[in-house]
Amino acid sequence: MTEQVSPLATFYKPGWENYQQAIVKTIAPLSSEQLALSGAPHSVSIGELLARMIGARVNWFFAWMGEENAAMAAIDRWASSDESAVPEAAELVAMFEETWRVISSALDRWTSADLEQLIVPPASQQEWRRSHGKEEEPPHTRQWIVWHVMEHEIHHGGELSLALGTYGVDSFYTW
Repeated sequence: MTEQVSPLATFYKPGWENYQQAIVKTIAPLSSEQLALSGAPHSVSIGELLARMIGARVNWFFAWMGEENAAMAAIDRWASSDESAVPEAAELVAMFEETWRVISSALDRWTSADLEQLIVPPASQQEWRRSHGKEEEPPHTRQWIVWHVMEHEIHHGGELSLALGTYGVDSFYTW
């Protein structure tokens, strides 16, 4: 008997997909100048905020859980680089769309047993933490990682909404 796809993934995917579409629709028309704006003097720019969201998707789904393809590898190289330049809106949209394809495919494929699987942190992650005087990251279940990426996006989505609203740019709505 083949195990059914996890009800958890089935439950979360439609909402996350709606969120994904709302973000893409919101950022697609942004100019370079708008991407350079920040919600407050001590905050990162809108473009940097979006890059963080993409970087988290790539880190957790690609580096931690091994969900990869050539596009994810290229985005990982970009996200891992020390480049300070934020891509244009069209490139950010393409990265959101590609990372969503990978996430969506994984959510469609994973079973309840897959979500319970304990994922060991990548060696590069542990080395980075040690070199920065931090404790090593413990293993996490796939389910924990999925929720962590979602909560990260919800958190930064609020920051994005606030920053855009500060400048009179319509924020994204998911309903």
